[in-house]
Amino acid sequence: MFHHLPRSGAHKLMLGFLFTCITMMLYCFSTPTFQGNTPRFPVPAPCANKTPPSQKNKGSFSSSEVKHCVPKVNLMFLKTHKAASSTILNILLRYGEKQRLTFALPNGRNDFAYPATFTRTHVKDYRPGACFNIICNHMRFNAPEVEALLPADAFFFTILRDPALVFESSFHYFKRVVPLIWRIHGEDKLTEFLNDPQLYFNSEGFNSFYLKNPHFFDLGFDNTLEPEDPTVDSAIHAIAERFQLVLIAEHFEESLILLKDALCWQMDDLLFFNMNTRRPSSVSQLTPELRVKAREWNSVDWKLYRYFNATLWAKVDAYGRERMQKEVKKLRQRNSEMAAICISGGMAVEDQDIRDQSMRPWQPVGESSILGYNMKSNIEPQYRELCRKMLTPEIQYLTDLGVNLWITRLWGWFKAFLTL
Repeated sequence: MFHHLPRSGAHKLMLGFLFTCITMMLYCFSTPTFQGNTPRFPVPAPCANKTPPSQKNKGSFSSSEVKHCVPKVNLMFLKTHKAASSTILNILLRYGEKQRLTFALPNGRNDFAYPATFTRTHVKDYRPGACFNIICNHMRFNAPEVEALLPADAFFFTILRDPALVFESSFHYFKRVVPLIWRIHGEDKLTEFLNDPQLYFNSEGFNSFYLKNPHFFDLGFDNTLEPEDPTVDSAIHAIAERFQLVLIAEHFEESLILLKDALCWQMDDLLFFNMNTRRPSSVSQLTPELRVKAREWNSVDWKLYRYFNATLWAKVDAYGRERMQKEVKKLRQRNSEMAAICISGGMAVEDQDIRDQSMRPWQPVGESSILGYNMKSNIEPQYRELCRKMLTPEIQYLTDLGVNLWITRLWGWFKAFLTL
């Protein structure tokens, strides 16, 4: 198969393929047993010692209700793939640090051994009976194991995105680590796939879960089901019961205002810059026909998305549309103010244009399509730390929190080798 390549090119390709296979196996299946760095935060008391709430708080979002509330600090955010979840993660990491809360952090990598189903042993420095305030890294959800790590009053939430856009983003981001994509011919592999997905897809294929109903998979369910299967309706009902709020990426700011209301947080707790955004030229512009095909291929995620998009807008109605507009305007104004204070040039830049190498975001294999930021050098002292934390990519932030990301960094070194 390599007879058209120069000898050195063939050797490099073979070596790169070998490294890729070894590293992907390490990345997806390794569960390190050694302890990482000393935790930055104290180990919390056992969850069994926490007093459970009198009833599950789902939040009324009523505009007429006078609320006397205490900010919620026990949180479980299911970080779904390709749905603006890295931006939410940054918000939660900053809030947890500010409030001196305890994080359940992954061990050796930036996720909880994904795609393996989550167990509490995936948590860094886990000891039986340990209880935490916040869980917010990628995992394949497993309710009993997660609940064992949190107080009974923990607030569960997640985020969904239009499955057509999730598919486009996943196809681009993971195309070099999903072998079934490699055998698709032509320059426009995404269109080729959507024109006949059954020809290419194999549910048993390595990393194939990224390309079919990935959010249903993230939530812990079988991503190969059809939407008419009764199991899907039961799963959606279980998700609605377990998660007090499901955010929608296309209505990100409205979702954050509902989250603020449910958690009794302040507006400044929600300030954000968009993290892990892609260079516009790397985004495939889906035609209306391809968008329909992508939704049909991810039909369970499409059913899931439509259900929770409807629940989101029901909550917005209960909150009050006019009130929501005013709050969204305030949030946008505060974010604009922080961008003017923190960001050099006022916007995200290409990876090669980031001056501080420690602020470069994680990139997909073989390219540098993820944008990052340059922080201003003349920031007033009272804003300097906040600016840096708001602009810090996920990998670097987790390292700052004491996670020894040895598997993630090993994979990063091999990625760099393959792009030489």
